[in-house]
Amino acid sequence: MEEPNPNREYKDSLFSMYMSDPKRLIEVYNAVQGTNYSLDTPIEINTLDGVLFKNRMNDISFTLDGKFIILIEHQSSINENMPVRMLLYLGRLYEKILEKKNVYRKKRIPLPMPEFIVLYNGRDKYPKESFLKLSDSFIDKKNLPVNTAELIVKVLNIRYKENQELLRKSKALYDYSFFIELVQEYLEKENELKEAIHKAAVECEKREIMQPFLREHISEVENMLNVEWSLEDALEIGREEAREEGLKEGLKEGRKEERRKMIQSLSEFLPVEQIAKMLKIPVDEVNLSLER
Repeated sequence: MEEPNPNREYKDSLFSMYMSDPKRLIEVYNAVQGTNYSLDTPIEINTLDGVLFKNRMNDISFTLDGKFIILIEHQSSINENMPVRMLLYLGRLYEKILEKKNVYRKKRIPLPMPEFIVLYNGRDKYPKESFLKLSDSFIDKKNLPVNTAELIVKVLNIRYKENQELLRKSKALYDYSFFIELVQEYLEKENELKEAIHKAAVECEKREIMQPFLREHISEVENMLNVEWSLEDALEIGREEAREEGLKEGLKEGRKEERRKMIQSLSEFLPVEQIAKMLKIPVDEVNLSLER
């Protein structure tokens, strides 16, 4: 198997790589939407680069039976602006369809009906099922007229210990959730992500979980999770720094030291310019962290 280039600009996440298999994708869709499509039903994957998650891809967009489905895995705290981001994404998708069509002609142009699904896999407590509405962001949401826009996002909790009823409807979803949970458990014991991934993969092979995918793609899985989780931690540190801005300097220096370690971890897989772009910091700051 060809080894991934450690200096390429990572766009795939483990979620998007694993779920992009058409049969897995249909199986997961059937589970979350209560449908019964055959696994050989034709689908077309039309994911857009870097629209919902810049620099990494946790989203899969596909067409199935005349519908646009936008499916996202979300590991950090749920973003309440997700309906707005979905709206922008949908606009881009429709724009691609309409590029060669005359939108000013009188005859109606048929469009795939959109569906918006977020699979929450974070550490915070969250309901098994909930909905986010675009109208919740409107300044005046008490008197909504009939002729206004609405977009509703379905959010499902797929954390392994939180929603077994849903997970057991799809082996692909169950296996993925189990693997992520296992990595997290080993990480809490080992405090070393690469070792945690390795041990989780060994355990999953014994149980026939996510096989043969993990066995065939373990190097890519390690790289993707390292980048993905390191970025999540780095962003969390940035959020904590913002909250702690008024605290004493010693604490702030401690957070900077954690961010330095995070930059060094990311440097194993990404070039300096990409790290700076992802963390929204100057290239000089990245270089300085790597010199220490």
